[in-house]
Amino acid sequence: MSGQDNANGPRAPKPYNPLEKRRLAESIVRELLARPSEPLPPPEPFVGAGIYLIYYAGEHILYKPLAALNNTEPTHPIYVGQAAGPGARKGGFAEGTKQPVLFNRLSQHAGSLRQTTNLDIEDFRCRYLVVDDIWIGLAESLLIERYRPLWNVVVDGFGNHDPGSGRHQGKRPNWDTLHPGRVWASRLQPSALSLVAIEQKVRAYQLASPQP
Repeated sequence: MSGQDNANGPRAPKPYNPLEKRRLAESIVRELLARPSEPLPPPEPFVGAGIYLIYYAGEHILYKPLAALNNTEPTHPIYVGQAAGPGARKGGFAEGTKQPVLFNRLSQHAGSLRQTTNLDIEDFRCRYLVVDDIWIGLAESLLIERYRPLWNVVVDGFGNHDPGSGRHQGKRPNWDTLHPGRVWASRLQPSALSLVAIEQKVRAYQLASPQP
């Protein structure tokens, strides 16, 4: 019997599509993971948009399981993010931005961490990759799906910005309840969840999450 035949007729292997969305995203992710980790923020400014991973390896008791995985080499991000160039949402195939949008985003995150009362910026590292805008969302989605980082899927608000003057009637992000210090967040209304409830969510998530 031919290898192409079976009781129901010939097999129909799925054609390999090198341009399938997941394959494209995986190629970007492989390139990102091949880059060495750097301090947060990176020591030298650079231009371009792209994607990034932020890792934690400090002494905060709530993140000890995660930090232990990153002690030798950062492998398990606590946050995945992206920074697109101006006008990226308008589409098109224009040349990538010449502005330091990715570097600025990483610097903003570093600023947020420096303002907290219970985290140390020295305990964080990052990986980043400058990518054409058209691929950024695709790669970010795959990274979040793969790693399900704590600050993406459990504790919201790390990437939030100051809502601006007169817009402080909203609730404080859970991240700022867990890690107080950002001045603009202190002006918001209390989070929907208490500090104890947020801590319980983090512990439960880490216990339930098998590590790759």
